Amino acid sequence: MIQSPTAVLLPTVPTAATAAAAAAAPSIAHGPSAEPTRVLARFEDWARRSPQAPAVIDSTRTWTYQDLDAAAVRVAAALGDRVRPGDLVGVCLDRSAALVVAAVALARIGAVYLPLGPRPGERRTQAVTEDLDVACLIGDPDVLPGAHRGGEQVPLPLPTEGVNAPATAVAAFTDTVCGNRRAPRGSLYAVLTSGSTGRPKAVAVAEPSLSVALDWYRAETGLAPGDRQSLLIGVAFDPHLLELWAALTSGAALVPAPDDTRWDSSVLTDWWREAALTHAVAATPTVEPLLDRPWPQGLKLRHLVVGGDRMRRRPGADVTATVHNAYGPAEATVLTTAHTMRGTDPEAGDRTPPPIGTALPGVTLVVTDEEGRPVARGEEGELRVGGHCLALGYLDPELTARRFTAPPQEAELPAVDRLYRTGDRVRMNADDSLDFLGRRDDQVKISGVRIEPVEVEAAFEQDPRVRTAVVTVLRDSSGHGRLVAHVRAADGADPAPGELLDAVRAWLPEQAVPAGVRIVDGFPLDANGKVDRPALAALARSEAPQTHRTGTAGAPADADADATATERLVLTTVRDLLGRPGAGLADNFTDAGGTSIIAARLLAAVEAETGVRLRAPELLRSPDLRTFAALVEQRRTPRPEGA
Repeated sequence: MIQSPTAVLLPTVPTAATAAAAAAAPSIAHGPSAEPTRVLARFEDWARRSPQAPAVIDSTRTWTYQDLDAAAVRVAAALGDRVRPGDLVGVCLDRSAALVVAAVALARIGAVYLPLGPRPGERRTQAVTEDLDVACLIGDPDVLPGAHRGGEQVPLPLPTEGVNAPATAVAAFTDTVCGNRRAPRGSLYAVLTSGSTGRPKAVAVAEPSLSVALDWYRAETGLAPGDRQSLLIGVAFDPHLLELWAALTSGAALVPAPDDTRWDSSVLTDWWREAALTHAVAATPTVEPLLDRPWPQGLKLRHLVVGGDRMRRRPGADVTATVHNAYGPAEATVLTTAHTMRGTDPEAGDRTPPPIGTALPGVTLVVTDEEGRPVARGEEGELRVGGHCLALGYLDPELTARRFTAPPQEAELPAVDRLYRTGDRVRMNADDSLDFLGRRDDQVKISGVRIEPVEVEAAFEQDPRVRTAVVTVLRDSSGHGRLVAHVRAADGADPAPGELLDAVRAWLPEQAVPAGVRIVDGFPLDANGKVDRPALAALARSEAPQTHRTGTAGAPADADADATATERLVLTTVRDLLGRPGAGLADNFTDAGGTSIIAARLLAAVEAETGVRLRAPELLRSPDLRTFAALVEQRRTPRPEGA
């Protein structure tokens, strides 16, 4: 556990000699010592000690620890001997009481929880089941892929009430031959990460590794009975496991988030207030808009953990919650470092990126050169991570051997037997904190999610109309990224960009679907004969990427001459956010490449300029941008008396 020091130490003035010594020291740092504990056993202990305490709360009802425990027993019994210890089970549920019950039931069986999200995409699910030995899928049969809809279905007594609840839930089995890769022995869960081979790869984590992260979270945030913890992160991404099990191992209550909270930061803070949340986890891009305006009043939120992307500024002095800037890949069990910030800090409000923090308990950090040797403090290098936090590995043994490597022969690494190569560029400071500098490879982050461009390219190349696809990332002035696909069509094919986008949605998570598609005759090459990606990105910046609605995209600037002031505001903002200078009023927001994160930024910009606060569903229900602008104008203009 992390404890505050009791001794008071007087600051010392560093001399040139001490500064030189710090710089010469290798970039190796160890977190406080940690001993793994149990996860499921802690939940079961709370169920015995406080059976009537709330375990899951939403707007319509509360499930107690006793309710949750009994429901998990029933689900485990319904699965019977069809699901055995060590089996992978794909869970296609959203943030809900049903998801929580399923996670506990699988842990009790000893099966491996594989969260796929409520609508993972039929082809993506097919790719997973072709590679992995998945025993069954759990979810609403109406959203399961065809092979599982047509197979045997076992009804499961999962909750069908409350936020994001399924209408019905089954365990769906299929006669289709599955892959042969199983989770390593001792796995508690497995999650998919973007695959450099063009297919998603699965990484497996053991209970002891998750327990160390949970022990830090409880100690750092004081999560305890009577508190309320968010269940907000998308189910396909591993931080939701931190939320889920942190509450259940603390005697606290989980509060599943309604879907529209991920679209609109104002809706998010309203939900924090209405749900009386005390603890929350959120993606950095979701929280950033909140830091650019006065902090909401009336919140009970004491701790907010953010991560998934680089934080570009520190919270201001008016922020009443303690904010933890966290970092960690799925291969190192959700999070490995954190930097704590409070409104009372001298640096509060500083518009410079804060560090990603220091090592959590049981974590070893090593910053290395190309040969894997530690670099000196203050020098840039690749971050490698070791310790209790490490996952068991990928379900592909060859990939595990490449990414989980033996440590360098250093005196400072006596008890570390392996390190995970993160591919992230960092710099270690004299105080052991890390500054995040970017990626070493082509992997990018879009809306807080790691994306391998090659996986997106492979999704396009599944289409027989596509010969080759190259994906680049474009960033706006604030650093937010969007993907653009450059597609060379197969001989004789003339695909519409929108049709190609529709096709890849079945393969990819939302964040990996490009904002636009360019049909090209060929690709520029660099001096080594490789595709010149910077040149492609430059071309994309100079023209409007196409989407599956023609609308007025690519129209001349004077086409907007008759637009109202509100329409021009909406157009200017959308064009800037999407990087589509040709976007027009006839374009639909989502069809033009709008995502949940971009929707939140658009709504925030409109509110800042007009004082009109709209909700995400109002934007999404608008057939085009002209209709949305009219709605803004309607709210903006007071009605005459008697109207």
